[in-house]
Amino acid sequence: MEKTIYIDGNSLTLEQVYDVAFNRVKVKLTEDAIEKINKCRTYVEKVINEGRIVYGLTTGFGKFSTISIDKEDIEELQTNLILSHATGVGNYLSIEETRAIHLLRANVLAKGNSGIRLSTLQTLIDMLNAGIHPCIPEKGSVGASGDLAPLSHLALVLLGYGEAEYKGEIIDGGLAMKKAGITPVKLAAKEGLALNNGTQVMTGIMAINIIKAEALAKSADIVAALTVDALTGTPAAYDALIHQLRPHNGQMNSAANLTELLKNSPLRQSHINCKNVQDAYSLRCTPQVNGAVRDALTFVRQTLEVEINSATDNPLIFPDEDKVLSGGNFHGEPVAFSADILGFTVSELGNISERRQEQMFNPALNRGLNAFLAPRPGIDSGFMIAQLTSASLISENKVLAHPASVDSIPTSANQEDHVSMGTIGAVKARTILNNTTYVLGIELMAACQALESRSYETSEPLAAVKKEFREVVKVIDKDRIFYPDIEKSKSFIESTKAIEIVERFIKLK
Repeated sequence: MEKTIYIDGNSLTLEQVYDVAFNRVKVKLTEDAIEKINKCRTYVEKVINEGRIVYGLTTGFGKFSTISIDKEDIEELQTNLILSHATGVGNYLSIEETRAIHLLRANVLAKGNSGIRLSTLQTLIDMLNAGIHPCIPEKGSVGASGDLAPLSHLALVLLGYGEAEYKGEIIDGGLAMKKAGITPVKLAAKEGLALNNGTQVMTGIMAINIIKAEALAKSADIVAALTVDALTGTPAAYDALIHQLRPHNGQMNSAANLTELLKNSPLRQSHINCKNVQDAYSLRCTPQVNGAVRDALTFVRQTLEVEINSATDNPLIFPDEDKVLSGGNFHGEPVAFSADILGFTVSELGNISERRQEQMFNPALNRGLNAFLAPRPGIDSGFMIAQLTSASLISENKVLAHPASVDSIPTSANQEDHVSMGTIGAVKARTILNNTTYVLGIELMAACQALESRSYETSEPLAAVKKEFREVVKVIDKDRIFYPDIEKSKSFIESTKAIEIVERFIKLK
């Protein structure tokens, strides 16, 4: 039976967002959500029929909020809002990000506080289920009044305008709707605001970022363990007694992972009585760094779990209380902080990874390995320039790690005088995450290559990872073109294959 996720605006999980984004799981409204949506819409129509002056229903928007709109012009007002606000530029967001955004917008509307008609919301859901993916430029949002520009690009296709990806082609939005057999919507009162006012673009991007970042933190422990064993390092620094005296959850979990990953390694046993009593910080302090990243990601997850089930448009409608309230839930500050935190903390996974690479490549540090792990030093360069790639990527990360949320530019004639820049932060965090995955991919290549030079095998789970990795990236027996190997290694980490392999032996924390 086909899997379906039921949405009600209150119970969506990050894992479900990821499932809809990547696995194209179908979406359906709950009966309770349908009842709340209809009730809210009935109230909106009552307010309009009574001739009340209510922001966004019977007035203009932003600085034009003081201008009352005649009843016969309300529908045109809502359409004009979408047309005029679709001002995004730059590369389109990925299909997966677009699907996450699309789902989150539908989920917010399902709460029943936005005043949208059920038929309009159902059409939005039908588009998602049919695989109509509006083309949303990634630039143009300042992250307050919500993601106005990018969400307007999403709504354009609902109206039969704009562009969309449909069955592998980018085509006219109206044509995509026609091919899918879906009739475009003519907006009624409040519906334009309900569609383009909110934080779903930054939140959708971040929902994917956090799932990937959490997996990358686990992979970082695995890659670090391979490097530690390849360098005949000591796992003594990962002893639980040390970490219980500084009981940060992430640190303790990372140390436990490293301990389990290196347990019973024949390579470790071969140098158990060596004179090295402690290793460089990049090896010894891996739990402190990776663990701190994990704890930061826990905070990010908690914030996003709240945000994906929050009403963030304006005004919000409360039929039971007979109120239509203008507030500021569209302000993206919570997500903006989360994006910045994810970005600068994940960048540290790359920073310490590059330093572990230096431990393997530098003949003064690498405990008997060839310089740059070159098979034939002098004739071969080995990983000499791969390390430069790592250095380049982490340097770029350092620039990108500057928080977007500390900036604000007033807009809309100073009506919107403080903004979050959260969408900029989310896109930056995605780039940092991608760069860091490459860096760890290069470390994985290097660690497996270094292990080939040792006389003993590594631990059982790590040996299994190396064996599987060798199906993807072969041993380097002489210099060759490296960039395809780097791409394959990055994809290996991204696939979470290493985690799956290790968890056949131990349960990672």
